[in-house]
Amino acid sequence: ALSMGLTESKVDSSPQSMEVTTVPTSPIAGQKPGTSGLRQKTKTFMSEHYLENFVQSTLDALVAEGVPVKGGTLVISGDGRYHNKTAIQIIIKMAAAAGVGRVWCGDHGLLSTPAMSAVIRTRSRGLAGMAPFGGFILSASHNPGGIDEDFGIKYNCENGGPAPEKVTNLIYTNTTTIKEYKLCCGLPEIDLSAPGSYTLGGGAFRVDVFDCVEDHMGLLQQVFDFGAIKALFAREDFSFVYDGMHGVQGPYAKKIFVDEFGAPASSLMNCEPKEDFGGPASASHGHADPNLTHAVELVARMGLNKEGREIETTSEPPVFGAAADGDADRNMIMGSRFFCSPSDSLAVIVANASCIPYFAAGLKGCARSMPTSCALDRVAEQLGIPYFEVPTGWKFFGNLMDSGTDAFPGKPVYTPFIC
Repeated sequence: ALSMGLTESKVDSSPQSMEVTTVPTSPIAGQKPGTSGLRQKTKTFMSEHYLENFVQSTLDALVAEGVPVKGGTLVISGDGRYHNKTAIQIIIKMAAAAGVGRVWCGDHGLLSTPAMSAVIRTRSRGLAGMAPFGGFILSASHNPGGIDEDFGIKYNCENGGPAPEKVTNLIYTNTTTIKEYKLCCGLPEIDLSAPGSYTLGGGAFRVDVFDCVEDHMGLLQQVFDFGAIKALFAREDFSFVYDGMHGVQGPYAKKIFVDEFGAPASSLMNCEPKEDFGGPASASHGHADPNLTHAVELVARMGLNKEGREIETTSEPPVFGAAADGDADRNMIMGSRFFCSPSDSLAVIVANASCIPYFAAGLKGCARSMPTSCALDRVAEQLGIPYFEVPTGWKFFGNLMDSGTDAFPGKPVYTPFIC
């Protein structure tokens, strides 16, 4: 068995735990995935058969598409919102019933959306047969979390990106005709609170719980100059604050900014993941959306109000501030009494990409979504590199990044690529 750096192994040798239970069901209306998967109220996902119908429809679609589900590796984690841990246990049992050989979960059931991609693409360390065929992310992004708020699920493919429309359309078709789903009810609940390895069903099935940060940080270390960033944090003229908005990004912020770069722990705000992202009583009202309206505490700390206008502060604002949304695939960048729009921050990164080791040899392409401003276009024109406008949704960026690979052979190669 592949240890993957885990510290302990726990075994349930009972083959009976792998007995498959078939549950009769019927289609539930409205399970068509959008560009960010399926989102509904949490109580809807908690209702009878709702989650199970969608997961079974997804697994069946993958089998129909020739994806090596049986004996394969599946990643399951989420942004920590309410119902996250319960849903993970259900999907583990359904994965076992579908013949999946291994399930990987971030500790506490957490993986940011970028980390999920990193795990799918890199965690197998190149070992034959270990690379995941995909992963389920349990997230409704920046939507509020809680029993009376929102929940979501989306499936990412073997390239780490969201499922293409061909697959999501098949998933939806399956939800309209589903008659049964399968799960291994006898499997024990998996302890997600700490890294560990669980061999179940007499060795037929394995669940690995790993440090949710390590793969994403390992990828970042390949892209950025960590030594130079650490030196920046050590400078007396540099100060910093980061708002995790009680989303999934908290553990990443602590391990990277504090443990790796040496930032004081006091520079982190709201970096304890909560099932309701702080809830209605919090400054953000539980809305983990990094903008001037919802990242109230960060914005005030940086010397601005929700309109982006300067306000008086009791102390000089930090030089640099940032925030992430619930699943950490969106951010906001701020300076002292200054707000940088996401459109502009993307353009700034592309304009200075040669300062980043991974992009030192130059970019081959960049892209923005349709609602994003044209600042990126102007920079790309000056640099003489291809640039694209795509519909809203990460899957369309993924198509460009996969151009020229086995997924789209004979097409131009646009990587290294920033979007």
